[in-house]
Amino acid sequence: MKPAGALVLLWAASLLLSGRDCKICSAVSDDVTLFLMGTTEEYVQEVAQYRNESIILENAKSLKECIDGKMTADDKTNAVNVLDKIYASPLC
Repeated sequence: MKPAGALVLLWAASLLLSGRDCKICSAVSDDVTLFLMGTTEEYVQEVAQYRNESIILENAKSLKECIDGKMTADDKTNAVNVLDKIYASPLC
């Protein structure tokens, strides 16, 4: 896995560990999945639902393009699979 993929997983793990609660709202889970698996256009449209400001949308596009350029399809699938296991874990 490339460093970008590891960064996504570390971010998700820190989010979960900080609250000791794996009940992340479905909107966040859906946004993360869309960020990893969706197209740039889909992700930017999702962000626009919350903040429709050009600088925010440009940043979202840039971040998505960066992830798409650094992570392979397998990296993204593996990241989503790990997150799904974290969300479903009874140990949380």
